[in-house]
Amino acid sequence: MEKFENIDEYIESLKAKLKKNPQCGNSHYNLGVAYLSRRDFMEAEREFLDAVAHSPRLAEGYVQLGGIAMQRGDLESCLSYNLQATQQRPFFSVPWGNIGFVQLQLGDTDKAHKSLKKALKLDPDFVQAQATMSSLHITTGDYEEADKLLKQILEKYPNFGPAWNNKSLIHASRQEWAEAAKCMAKAEENGFDVPAEFKKEVEANC
Repeated sequence: MEKFENIDEYIESLKAKLKKNPQCGNSHYNLGVAYLSRRDFMEAEREFLDAVAHSPRLAEGYVQLGGIAMQRGDLESCLSYNLQATQQRPFFSVPWGNIGFVQLQLGDTDKAHKSLKKALKLDPDFVQAQATMSSLHITTGDYEEADKLLKQILEKYPNFGPAWNNKSLIHASRQEWAEAAKCMAKAEENGFDVPAEFKKEVEANC
């Protein structure tokens, strides 16, 4: 296996491979991932588009394109790319989890619930889908179910920021402001960007 000193060297190696074989979907995909690691979203998107053009069954390519669309706030494109991923690999849990997340953002809780159930049936330990399901329970007011799920997540992944944020939301809904503040601090410690309005509400009530 080749070893590289840095990401730039790896990128140049992939470009050299693609000069010899421009139709290789896997090389385009790997180059897209390398660009993503540099946060070069435009180049990454170009490579993922080439990847799925040359290897239409490469479901991971559609998932990555969906992630880039999400990053720029384009929920409809994110949904479309992840649906394409499920058409290529119906038993791949990741796009189903992403679809559920987008459907929840769009306010379609029934569809989101079905998609997330599918994701978790395919992979019961898929933590992002579990966290999104807990968000769905919070959205529909089922705090007890959300709390159960969050306890499971945090027992296994104590540094998972989104779960701490959701715990904070549950405590706030019960007006347990000191606990809400603790969980919010944990969410931020673990890299979660707590919405400013919610942060102000918790701080005002502590």
